[in-house]
Amino acid sequence: MTHPYENLPTSRFWRTAVGERSPFQIEGLWSPKFRIKPRSKLVTAGSCFAQHISQALVARGYTWIDAEPGPENMSAKAKQDFHYGTFSFRTGNIYTVSMLAQWISWATGNTSPPDDLWEKDGRFYDPFRPAVEPGGFASKAEALKSRGITIAAVREAIETGDVFIFTLGLTEAWQNKENGIEYAACPGTVAGKFDLEKHVFVNHDYPSNSKLLRNVIRMIYKINPRMQILLTVSPVPLTATASEEHVLNATSYSKSVLRAVAGDMVNRFKQVDYFPSYEIITHPTFRGMFYAPNQRSVDPNGVEFVMNHFFTDQERAFSKKYTIRGPFGVEKQVTVGADEEEPEYWGKDATPFVAEDVRCEEEMLDAFSKS
Repeated sequence: MTHPYENLPTSRFWRTAVGERSPFQIEGLWSPKFRIKPRSKLVTAGSCFAQHISQALVARGYTWIDAEPGPENMSAKAKQDFHYGTFSFRTGNIYTVSMLAQWISWATGNTSPPDDLWEKDGRFYDPFRPAVEPGGFASKAEALKSRGITIAAVREAIETGDVFIFTLGLTEAWQNKENGIEYAACPGTVAGKFDLEKHVFVNHDYPSNSKLLRNVIRMIYKINPRMQILLTVSPVPLTATASEEHVLNATSYSKSVLRAVAGDMVNRFKQVDYFPSYEIITHPTFRGMFYAPNQRSVDPNGVEFVMNHFFTDQERAFSKKYTIRGPFGVEKQVTVGADEEEPEYWGKDATPFVAEDVRCEEEMLDAFSKS
């Protein structure tokens, strides 16, 4: 060998891996570190796009942990409205690493949650999950009791799970100036009152996100040393930005920071992996074809395309036989000379996946646009 590039596979060269291929022929984007089996207990949390991942996993027959199910007598529609079954616990969307760190710190007992609540028209809202109770709670006691149940559910999910899937969404957030506590939304938008003397805008940079995510991973490992963590970055742009940047530039900054942090965690921790859903949707190679007309929401074909890559690359890595799936159906079956034992189940006779509507608190900010 005269140099390191001499015998590289075709997937390492742009021309052969991307340039000469249709977007639907690009494959092998993910080389998973660990096998995710249907019987693996999966925990999901994060931004809106994480909901698509959990829906697809359930549709394929995978074991998803719902540590905070809704009341038995509640209808499916009501459970959805009250954010039961959206994530593995009733936190609502967790957009930032800082917010995830808060929830896990409370769940581990490292810190105690404050008694902060927002009041509106005589009803009470939890500033750390203001949209989970439409119309708010009837009393402070009810709101704090409900928060305590969710904190216990976070703990239970981490204790019993095998794989923690977290979708990083934003770097922008609002905090309390006095104690640094981070809110799930800007005060005064969903509920509460904005106070310039009390509330401060924060745009978490790379060093702070990296430090926070390392702490999150260590807290999870302390509770459950066998937990494997799969990170993704949401391909959904910001609804609005409180920075002084154009929202397009602010989105680029936010996603770039989060993507870099996720890659760093993969290199630092052997039990942490990254799945490129962000690249599959946003890269110019895919020509923006999976976005809805608003250029923000990912349409059902895009979600299906992403999850087909997920399952195909898992099969490719750990099975002798796997299926390469196109965006609208099965394309071909492939057999490789692997020595691994055949997995018990790889989605055979699986329920066809249909992307459902997702709950996205950040979208409420669009109501404040003056257009």
